[in-house]
Amino acid sequence: MAELQSGGGGGCCPPMDLFRSEPMQLVQIIIPIESAHLTVSYLGELGLLQFKDLNSEKSPFQRTYAAQIKKCAEMARKLRFFKEQMLKAGILSSVKSTTRADNNTDDLEVKLGDLEAELVEINANGDKLQRAHSELVEYKLVLQKAGEFFSSALTSAAAQQREMESQQTGEMTIETPLLTDKEMSADPSKQIKLGFIAGLVPREKSMSFERMLFRATRGNVFLRQAVVDEPVVDPVSGEKMEKNVFVVFYSGERAKNKILKICDAFGANRYPFNEEFDKQAQAISEVSGRLSELKTTIDAGLLHRGNLLQTIGDQFEQWNLLVKKEKSIYHTLNMLSLDVTKKCLVGEGWSPVFATKQIQDALERAAFDSNSQVGAIFQVLHTKESPPTYFRTNKFTSAFQEIVDAYGVAKYREANPGVFTIVTFPFLFAVMFGDWGHGICLLLGTLVLIVREKKLASQKLDDITDMTFGGRYVILMMALFSIYTGLIYNEFFSVPFEIFSHSAYACRDLSCSEATTVGLIKVRDTYPFGVDPVWHGSRSELPFLNSLKMKMSILLGVAQMNLGIILSYFNATFFRIGVNICLFGYLSLLIILKWITGSQADLYHVMIYMFLSPTDELGDNQLFPGQKTAQLVLLLLAFVSVPWMLLPKPFILKMQHQGRHQGQSYEPLQSTDESLQPDTNHDSHGHEEFEFSEVFVHQMIHTIEFVLGAVSNTASYLRLWALSLAHSELSSVFYEKVLLLAWGYNNILILIVGIIVFIFATVGVLLVMETLSAFLHALRLHWVEFQNKFYEGDGYKFSPFSFALLDDEDE
Repeated sequence: MAELQSGGGGGCCPPMDLFRSEPMQLVQIIIPIESAHLTVSYLGELGLLQFKDLNSEKSPFQRTYAAQIKKCAEMARKLRFFKEQMLKAGILSSVKSTTRADNNTDDLEVKLGDLEAELVEINANGDKLQRAHSELVEYKLVLQKAGEFFSSALTSAAAQQREMESQQTGEMTIETPLLTDKEMSADPSKQIKLGFIAGLVPREKSMSFERMLFRATRGNVFLRQAVVDEPVVDPVSGEKMEKNVFVVFYSGERAKNKILKICDAFGANRYPFNEEFDKQAQAISEVSGRLSELKTTIDAGLLHRGNLLQTIGDQFEQWNLLVKKEKSIYHTLNMLSLDVTKKCLVGEGWSPVFATKQIQDALERAAFDSNSQVGAIFQVLHTKESPPTYFRTNKFTSAFQEIVDAYGVAKYREANPGVFTIVTFPFLFAVMFGDWGHGICLLLGTLVLIVREKKLASQKLDDITDMTFGGRYVILMMALFSIYTGLIYNEFFSVPFEIFSHSAYACRDLSCSEATTVGLIKVRDTYPFGVDPVWHGSRSELPFLNSLKMKMSILLGVAQMNLGIILSYFNATFFRIGVNICLFGYLSLLIILKWITGSQADLYHVMIYMFLSPTDELGDNQLFPGQKTAQLVLLLLAFVSVPWMLLPKPFILKMQHQGRHQGQSYEPLQSTDESLQPDTNHDSHGHEEFEFSEVFVHQMIHTIEFVLGAVSNTASYLRLWALSLAHSELSSVFYEKVLLLAWGYNNILILIVGIIVFIFATVGVLLVMETLSAFLHALRLHWVEFQNKFYEGDGYKFSPFSFALLDDEDE
């Protein structure tokens, strides 16, 4: 990836490499079939050629190497299966293998097939053993719990029998023996015999199970349930769940059939049970022995499975990378077309001009290594197609380029805003975030990412951490500029310090006891850098800092927008700048003059009456001689610039269109094959119909949009002032209402709580939320207010065939 970003050159690229896209060329490569695979592999390692699909009309199944891609897809499926099994077993794949991975895909295919078959067999046997183990566990629980039912029932029956016998002995009558003889002589075949079914039912279904049994048999069943203390593994689903042991007593085959169907419907597992106690004890003993044997067998199987997965994990990354490379190579080969002899493959693609020598060297090396009798042919094609855009970036500039590309990729050779974004983006962020205490916190956090960047780059990070790590150098610049603007504002967690010198003001009398400017006089030289600390906490702070930040926002906005206009198309540059200079450039000049002269002129009054009453006298609002005349001239230029932006362009385009059509003429034939020849400057647009009304309406909309945008975009830069004020006020509230308030209680517990609240508020609100807010506003100022002046961003990015990009792609 680093090679792709730096274009193979490495190091920090000069800014001019970012200002315009690298010169691109359309090349054609003719490769012998016997060396095609190795050639594409070397080009993938180089990563400087973007192939065109010459078989776009064919479906994937009609292409030459469809079978090879299918084979790679099957190997990728097996690797995904291995990865799932390793994740379940908690085994991590080794990044660096101690053994040499297979480089032959045929051998790898056979090996993966054998490993998959072995692993599937182990899993099947393990599942079968585990199911048998789960069934035995449930069977043992049924034997134990149901045995308790019968034991308690027998004890209760014996007690009742003794009670009945004692009652009969005490109440002997003459009729008693006769009744007993009648009962003894009854037909045994007419006696009612109860059957029973034992098993386990999920606890969550036990109540519904009981109700259904009662309703289906009309209450002619007797159900007993016992809670199983610990969850058990269900033999069918393989999941742990809480269950109850049940025994259902019934009478008759019809009732039995209904109970069996209800058990199946509720997922109740049934197990055989003998009501004789000797056989119950014998069954429990047999089940316990079988469970012990199964546990030993299952443990041995798991050990074997773990060793097999560990062996796979040691080479998994190498196998996975090899399969990805093979699949990408065959995908690329499918984009090439066969020549008429079917002995060569013809490919076309885009490459930077500087990569010509590297590509030719790769072709020669592939022909030599593959023992090909014929080398590949490399030639440059001439085309009118728009090439892709390629900027050589490095780890520092790539994040800034991504900010621009998120809006839109530059057209080929279009001026790239990324060059200016490197400075202007963090600076505008810092204007809103200016506090050198918060800037230091941001800097320390960023330095941690930069110091550990090699370790973090090799790890799999979550989305938020990965995004933060990718923009670490952007955050670094934001932190440095925040420290700079914080020193200008003289704010350290909203507290001013006399860093560079003592304040230039001192108390003249007791009237300045509240640190107001009423009793302050200037006793020293002006504070050398930034805002004088005495202005913080004074009643004059609000108008002074507000005025400073508001006017500075206007100056920065006008400067950046005019920079964008300078970068726009030349045919409208002068008059666009004219509108901005006549209005907002003049306002910026007045702001600077007011700062220099210390005048009390009302700039709002000057700008408003410049339009409403341009001939009125300025009076106390005059800042320089001839200001009234200058305003009249600027106002006239502003009104002239608007129609000049509207009218010339449609007529110029019409003349150019007519000139292109007139360029087509009959010329003397140079040979019998030549006929009507167009002018050399003729392009594809010459045949398009030209609608003057559409062009005029489009230009009128564009002019109206620019005039309105000149006002709205300038006003939009006032967000620099608003967010800076909000950040300062929030910081001041946390300092005064949390930290100082807790300090004033003279209680160590309250102080500790106050410090903790202050830290969490500072980190959560000021260092996270405010950072994100200022970042998004700086992003909007660049995308909308700056880039819309000159940047179209309707190009497409250079996407070369590169193995370095395989790790970033999904399967």
